[in-house]
Amino acid sequence: MPSTRIILADLDNPRHQTDIIATLDAYAQDPMGGGEPMAQDVKERLIPGLKAHRAAFIFLAYRDNTNDPQPVGIANCFMGFSTFAAKPLINIHDLAVVPTARRTGVGRKLLDAVTAKAKSLDCCAITLEVRDDNPAAQKLYAAYGFHDNNTPHRFWKLKL
Repeated sequence: MPSTRIILADLDNPRHQTDIIATLDAYAQDPMGGGEPMAQDVKERLIPGLKAHRAAFIFLAYRDNTNDPQPVGIANCFMGFSTFAAKPLINIHDLAVVPTARRTGVGRKLLDAVTAKAKSLDCCAITLEVRDDNPAAQKLYAAYGFHDNNTPHRFWKLKL
């Protein structure tokens, strides 16, 4: 089995920029990502927007089975702050693995990288959302130690 390497993306690196967009577009086209390709204008605004958002950081997973490693997963993260713990936290906004690399440990390795970063920053928690109709992701997160807080609300969003 080829090895998987996780890196912290450099938003100024053209290869990383291309791989971030390609991996997110693959996720967007998956049923769990909405089933539609990313719009061209979104692709064009994504990297500049992430660069401007100083609380953003991204981990990329690469499968090292060739001379040209291919991206197979991504974790888009944003720093937040817990007012109840008075400490920083990390929100995983997107965690995605390309279909050909699913169930090979890529998701767990991405979670390991996020967890190591959270510990290094003295974060109190890592948060994420998961769709009700995504039992594979729920199983991964539960096995990793995430739990549903059993709160009586869901995340709500006002789309502007």
